[in-house]
Amino acid sequence: MSAPIRILLLAGLAACASAAPALAQGRAIAAVDLDGDRLYQDQSGAYYLRRGDRYVPYTGRIEFGRAVLDRSAAVAPAPAPAPMEQVPPTRQAALVQPGAEGGSALSPVEAAKAKAVLRAPDNGPIDYAKAYGPVEDDVFPIRAFDYKRMNPAYLRQEIAYRGPYEPGTIIVDPHAHQLTLVEEGGRARRYGVGVGKQGFAWSGAATVNSKQAWPDWYPPKEMIARSPKLAGEVDKLPSGVGVSGGLRNPLGARAMYLWQGNKDTLFRIHGTLEPFSIGKSVSSGCIRMINQDAIDLFSRVNVGAKVVVLN
Repeated sequence: MSAPIRILLLAGLAACASAAPALAQGRAIAAVDLDGDRLYQDQSGAYYLRRGDRYVPYTGRIEFGRAVLDRSAAVAPAPAPAPMEQVPPTRQAALVQPGAEGGSALSPVEAAKAKAVLRAPDNGPIDYAKAYGPVEDDVFPIRAFDYKRMNPAYLRQEIAYRGPYEPGTIIVDPHAHQLTLVEEGGRARRYGVGVGKQGFAWSGAATVNSKQAWPDWYPPKEMIARSPKLAGEVDKLPSGVGVSGGLRNPLGARAMYLWQGNKDTLFRIHGTLEPFSIGKSVSSGCIRMINQDAIDLFSRVNVGAKVVVLN
C-alpha cells in the first residue's frame, strides 16, 4: 500500500487509547541486576531504575558481555522529578557494544530523537508565523500549519493565571478544548486541543510518567477490531505490533504518557496528523495537539508534572 494511502487511513483513526508502552512496560535488560535492582530501557533507548512507583534515570555505564553496573549510579537515592533536560538518554546512559570500545548502540534515528528531546523552549513573544512555520531541524520535517484557518481560541497564547494550581501543572478543559500549562509569575501558556469523543472521555488527575519524541504507536486489539483496515497498516516492532514513529504515526512529533500512581492510564498528550481536528471531540480519549504546539509544550513540561483533566 502506498504511503499516502497509509497516512490517510491512520489519520482517520482514534489514535491513542494505547500508545507506545511507557517505562514500566519497557524491556528489562537480561542479567543486569544489582541488589535486586533491575535496569529498564524505554523505546527511545534511555535507561532507568525503578524507585517505588517512579523510574529514575540511570547515569552509569553498561558493558554487555560482562553485565557490569556502576554501583554509585545504580543505588543513588531517588531524586525529585527532574527537568527533562536533565534526563537525556544519550548523556546519561552510555552503552558499549560487544567488541566495541565506547561505541553507541543508538541508531541515527534514535540519536536524532534523543537530540529532539533536548530542544529548548522558545521564550520569546509568540509570533504565529514562526510558531506554526515549518520545522526542518527535527527528526522528521514538519510542514507549516496554516494558522489563519484556525479559530484563534485554539492557537497558542500567553495568558494571566490566578488559579489554584502550582507552576508546572497541566490543566485540560475538555469542554473548552484547551490545555493550560501554569507558569511562574502568575502567567500560563494555553493551547488548543482535541479530546475524546463521547464514550472515550475521561477526567481526573494524573502524572507525566515519561516523554518521547516521535514515539511508536501500539494500537490495542479493541481498536483494530473497530477499524479492521488498521490490521494492514501495522508492522512488527521490537515491542509488539504497531506503527513506527514518523510522519504517518497518529501520535505525531511528541507524546507525554499519563499515569495514575504506578498504573498506566493509556492516555497521552500527543501531536496529530490531523491539526484541524483541534477544537473537536474526536479521539479515543487522548489529548491531541498541533505538532508545533506539542513540541513547544513538550519542551516545557517535566517528567513528574501533574496533569488535571477537568470534568
